[in-house]
Amino acid sequence: MANLACVIFDVAEADFEERVVNRSREVPVVVDFWAEWCGPCRQLGPALEEAVRKRGGAIELAKVDVDSNQMLAAAFGVRGIPAVKVFKDGRIADEFVGAIPPAEIERFLDRFVPSEADKLAEAGDEESLRAALERDPRHAGAAVALGRLLVRRGDADEAREVLTPHAESDFVASGLLARLDLAEDLDAGERIRAAFERWDADDPGGALESLQEAIAAEGDAERRDRIRRVMIAIFTELGPEHPLAREHRRRLAAALN
Repeated sequence: MANLACVIFDVAEADFEERVVNRSREVPVVVDFWAEWCGPCRQLGPALEEAVRKRGGAIELAKVDVDSNQMLAAAFGVRGIPAVKVFKDGRIADEFVGAIPPAEIERFLDRFVPSEADKLAEAGDEESLRAALERDPRHAGAAVALGRLLVRRGDADEAREVLTPHAESDFVASGLLARLDLAEDLDAGERIRAAFERWDADDPGGALESLQEAIAAEGDAERRDRIRRVMIAIFTELGPEHPLAREHRRRLAAALN
């Protein structure tokens, strides 16, 4: 555990480069531009300090009194206070102006310091994914990863329960739910079943080829939409710049037109 007395500190023009810019290459540093006479600053400051303390040294807070450091405030375009800027890897990564509620402060800092649920989800095994969802039931990454495991092993009911809350906001969740519907569709065809086997065998290229053949031969509009959703899920897993995603996205667009 870091010495929490060292993660919240005053900083001035003379040591800003070292204590904020250079330090941010090792750990994110939040900078709070404030003044004694500023009412919203007195409201935001304690909540910001508490949120930083809770993170046990994973993020630091530098406080800049703008009355004593006017050139520093001007250099970073501070026109209203409180002004909060997060430095990461030597540059400003995000910022906000004005007092915000403690819950918003927590969400703001979570983008730079992984939560316990984030760390568990990153582990990727089923036990860790379930633990992540116990800590944060709304954690989409953990839900989708667990849903993927459940779909692969055929636990359709639990997979639906886990994935459905994220169907509108996550392409992979939507695609996995579409896959479950297709798997239960006796008229879906062999190409689709082959695609799922290849997807589960970590052969996205083979899966996409089978799905391209299936959607080209499919006349049912609802089934075509489900195939499309499965393909988009695979594109999302690959990433937008992956050559397979680019190629098959183009082919899918042509097939749908």
